[in-house]
Amino acid sequence: MSLFAKIRGGFAFLGYVLNTFFWIVPILIFSIVKLIPIASLRTACSYILDNCASAWISVNTIIESVMHPLRIKQTGDSNFSEKQWYMVIANHQSWVDILILQRVLNRKIPFLKFFLKQELIYVPVLGLAWWALDFPFMRRYSNAQIKKNPKLKGKDIEETRRACEKFKYKPVSVMNFVEGTRFTDKKHSKQGSQFDHLLKPKAGGMAFALSMLGEQINTLVDVTIHYPNRVPTFWEYICGELDEVNVDIQIQAIPDAMRGDYINDRQFKIDFQEHLNQIWLAKDERLSELNQISAQLDAPLNASTEQVKQEV
Repeated sequence: MSLFAKIRGGFAFLGYVLNTFFWIVPILIFSIVKLIPIASLRTACSYILDNCASAWISVNTIIESVMHPLRIKQTGDSNFSEKQWYMVIANHQSWVDILILQRVLNRKIPFLKFFLKQELIYVPVLGLAWWALDFPFMRRYSNAQIKKNPKLKGKDIEETRRACEKFKYKPVSVMNFVEGTRFTDKKHSKQGSQFDHLLKPKAGGMAFALSMLGEQINTLVDVTIHYPNRVPTFWEYICGELDEVNVDIQIQAIPDAMRGDYINDRQFKIDFQEHLNQIWLAKDERLSELNQISAQLDAPLNASTEQVKQEV
């Protein structure tokens, strides 16, 4: 990485920090006002908070466009509305995924509410902002933890229920990285995943969110993020080391078959997981196609480079 790229990354990071501190003030103020137990006031504050967050993302996008321009090749569907409830799912490879999703979907659908790991609430400044914006914080328990303490069984689902209660009163986009963690070759190998480019999807949180929100949330936005060369880190991204990214969006109605009692209905649980696996299989095939396209585009460039080397 060149010195110029690092300097550019430093200025971009400074811009993000200043923009964050600017918007965190009204976000925290209105989050405190929102604690007043008056339903109409809470709803009004929720709209104000989401608008502040959308403005925050819009300014971040301007910083990105100026400091580290990026070509986003978007394919698929684009018929969105800010007046609908959406369930958004995507593959997960890097923190950069979140910035890409925000950039592509900001002000096209209701502000994205991400399912976050419980530990992220302690991130300085951002943790407070996420809490104020009603981001659902999740704590996943391993089978070993549940075996050691059976009381933990179902607790993560209960936390999902409490989080989703807040989403019934105004349009919202619930974002869920259903793999539960970022993709790495090591995790992929350890899981023995049946997919070539993805980890196994975890259905519980998504199924319960759909159950809690009922008919209000009736549209699924399936996003596939593909980095043509390699998956960038956040630092590489803001230094301009990422030139382009492919984003494919598929919008579909959520079928009745994906609504039910995930905890107590064993057959529904099996059917829901299978339905999600089919979505994941299509996503895996799409990633394979994008990899092939990237390889074909790189082939002439690599051939030209090799020819130059031979001539020299």
